[in-house]
Amino acid sequence: MLKSIKLSKSSAIYILLIFTPIAAGLEFVHADDLVLFVVSAIALIPLAKLIGDSTEHLSTYYGPTVGSLLNVTFGNAAEIIISVVAINAGLLDLVKASITGSIIGNILLIFGLSIIAGGFRHKEQSFSRENIGIQSSMLFLAIIGLAIPTILATTVLSTSEKQVQVQILSDALAVILLIVYIFGIMFTFITHKHLFTPPETSQEIHESNGTHWSKKKSFLLLAVSMAGVVVVSEILVASVEKTGEALGFGQLFVGAIIVGIVGNAAEHSSAILLARKGKMELSIGIAAGSGTQIALFVVPILVFAGIAMGQPFTLVFTGLELATIFLAAIILNMIVHDGRSNWFEGVMLTAVYIIIAIAFFFVPD
Repeated sequence: MLKSIKLSKSSAIYILLIFTPIAAGLEFVHADDLVLFVVSAIALIPLAKLIGDSTEHLSTYYGPTVGSLLNVTFGNAAEIIISVVAINAGLLDLVKASITGSIIGNILLIFGLSIIAGGFRHKEQSFSRENIGIQSSMLFLAIIGLAIPTILATTVLSTSEKQVQVQILSDALAVILLIVYIFGIMFTFITHKHLFTPPETSQEIHESNGTHWSKKKSFLLLAVSMAGVVVVSEILVASVEKTGEALGFGQLFVGAIIVGIVGNAAEHSSAILLARKGKMELSIGIAAGSGTQIALFVVPILVFAGIAMGQPFTLVFTGLELATIFLAAIILNMIVHDGRSNWFEGVMLTAVYIIIAIAFFFVPD
C-alpha cells in the first residue's frame, strides 16, 4: 500500500527545473496556451521529484517508520496541489479524470513497464504476496467507495434530491476512506510492519545514493519545490481547457492520460529503475501502492478541499471511468496473486492501459 524509501543515483532530471522560470516568464507575457501547458507540464516533473527526494533525505534522520510516513504524506503532494488548483477553478470533471488516470496509470502502465524492465534482466521476479494482496484488497474497497455515489445518483435518487444527498454521501465516504487509510498505516508500520519492511537499510540507501542532504537543506528544498508546484499548477490549470480544444482532446483524455501521467512522472521513473535492478518490492511500493494511496488518501483530501473552497466535489464518476478502474484492479489481482512476475505479464498490463487510453481519446466533452 505505501511507498518505500527510494533514493535515485541520477539527478539528471533536475536539469528540467529550468522550465519553472520559463513557465513563469511565459505566463507573464501571456504566451500561447498550448506553449504554456507544455512548458508547465515539463516543469512539474522535476519539481515533483524534488519533493520526493527532499522527503526521502529527511526520512534518514527520523528512522524508517517516520521516514515512510513522510514519503506517504508528501508522495502525492504535486498531484494534490494540481487537483486543488483545478477544483478552485471549477474544473471538477478534469480532477475526477486525473484521479481515474492516476489510479490506472500506476497499476497498469507503470507497474506494467516496471515488470517489463525487470523481466528483460531477470527471467522471473518474486515479491511479497501479503504486500500486494493487502494493496489489491484496499484498492477494491476504494472502488466500492467511488462507485456507490455514482450508482445511487444514476439509479435511485430523483433530480430534486440528488445533489444534496450525493454530496452528503460523498463527504461521509471521504471520512470512511481516510479512516481506512489511517488504519492501513497502523497495520503497515506498527502491527504488521514485518510484512512490509524493505530489505534495504538506511545506511545502504545512503551508500547507493552517494550523497546526503542536511536536514536544513532538505526542509528548504521541500518548501521551495512545493511553492514551485503551486505556481506552475496555476499556469497548467489556466491553460488546460484551451489546450484540449486546440489539440482536439476531450477533458477525460487530458485529465486521465496527460495530467495523470505528468503529476506522477518522477515516481514512475523511480519504479521502473528499481524493477530493472531487481528490487520489485520497492517498485511495487511505488507503482501499485500509489494507486491505492490515491484512492484512499488523495480522494478524501480533495473532497474536503472542495468543501473548504465552496466548490462541492462529489464522488460521482462516469460509468466508463468506474469500469476502467474496476477492470484494471481485476487484471492486476490476476497477474500478481502468485507473487511472481515476468515480462509478458507486464506487456499485458501495459496493453490494457493503451486500450483504455484509446477509449478515453474518443470521449467528447
